Amino acid sequence: LMPLPPTGLWTFLWFIGFCFLTNQWSWTRAEEVYIGADSARAAITFSFFSIFSWGLLLTFAYKRYKMGVEDFAQSYADPSPEVSAPYSSYPNISHESYQQPPFTQTAEAPEGYQPPPVY
Repeated sequence: LMPLPPTGLWTFLWFIGFCFLTNQWSWTRAEEVYIGADSARAAITFSFFSIFSWGLLLTFAYKRYKMGVEDFAQSYADPSPEVSAPYSSYPNISHESYQQPPFTQTAEAPEGYQPPPVY
């Protein structure tokens, strides 16, 4: 089961908002509204048309989700366990020209050199 995407949640919330505003407006008497009747109608209209725009976005999101799931199922391949090196090397580089980094070889102490005593 696919979890509800955020667009599905917003579509549902806009629908609830539209239903609530329409219900409140239908119970309002004309004598009680002095200023703001056009604003209330505009909010209800905006909520109504927003339901369709969020529903369209939900449809696009679902189609994109399905396309990604199908593409993943068709093109996914497990990596082979026979990989000899954990990292790939640079192209066109031979390993014969590799040099050891400096200062990693153990230096031989010259004759007669004594390290200082550790106290």
